[in-house]
Amino acid sequence: MNIEVLDSRMTDVVGADAVVEKLATGFDFTEGPVWHPTGKFLIFSDMPGDHMRRWTQAEGITTFRKPCFMANGNAYDRTGRLVTCEHASSRVTRTEHDGSITVLASHWDGKELNSPNDIVVRSDGTIFFTDPDFGRRERFGIPRKSELPFRGVYLITPAGELKLLADDFDQPNGLCFSRDEKTLFVNDSPRRHIRAFAVAGDTVTGGAVWAETGGAPHERNPDGMKVDTAGNVFCVGPGGIVVFDDKAVRLGTILFPENVANFAWGEDGLQSLLVTATSSLYRVRVKIPGLPAF
Repeated sequence: MNIEVLDSRMTDVVGADAVVEKLATGFDFTEGPVWHPTGKFLIFSDMPGDHMRRWTQAEGITTFRKPCFMANGNAYDRTGRLVTCEHASSRVTRTEHDGSITVLASHWDGKELNSPNDIVVRSDGTIFFTDPDFGRRERFGIPRKSELPFRGVYLITPAGELKLLADDFDQPNGLCFSRDEKTLFVNDSPRRHIRAFAVAGDTVTGGAVWAETGGAPHERNPDGMKVDTAGNVFCVGPGGIVVFDDKAVRLGTILFPENVANFAWGEDGLQSLLVTATSSLYRVRVKIPGLPAF
């Protein structure tokens, strides 16, 4: 049994017989998957290996970029350019259509960012990202002291201006928008909860706890997070991927044999969850499709 059902609607969202299929393995720690809807390929990161990889059904695993400054989260902007969070350099970068790299953010108030972690792009091109300090630790980055006294959530305007949105997290991690982009969900890994912010232009308000992800101390804290076309919120958490409805009611969990870090909707119909889980890449077909990357 690959799903834990807490609410009967879980089977309408995921299916009663979700199959967890291993696509590839042998990695150090996988993260940051993003599906290219027209190119039909997945890009994902392997932070300890300083390696970004590409997967297609036909070709399997190939190298996309190595070295990659221990990249973590990835997203596409509205024109299909890849934006990436880099742990080792404390930067957010963009890969241009010609392959060149543009630095979008590296410092706040004259101090280096901690280690940009996860990232999402709004439909108007505004980039939102989290900045915990995980990339200043062994294995997931380069050990070094933080210059900033907080771990924040930021946005980058289409004009390139960096703005701080919130600085009261312990370790902000996964983030995503509601379908109408009026709510920004951000989880806080050590505190094991998801917060919800009301979004208006380049500002956010609120930030109250929206849902608790729970779990025992040894289980996975919240990490990657996305919504499907019905507004359900999928969040990495204890056991695998925890599914909430749009009112924060917990429907159940898709269970995996390894700790999950992140996932993306991909393939035809965007009904495949392509899941990065420690040393492996998995696939699970679901009933309700996700949203396209761009």
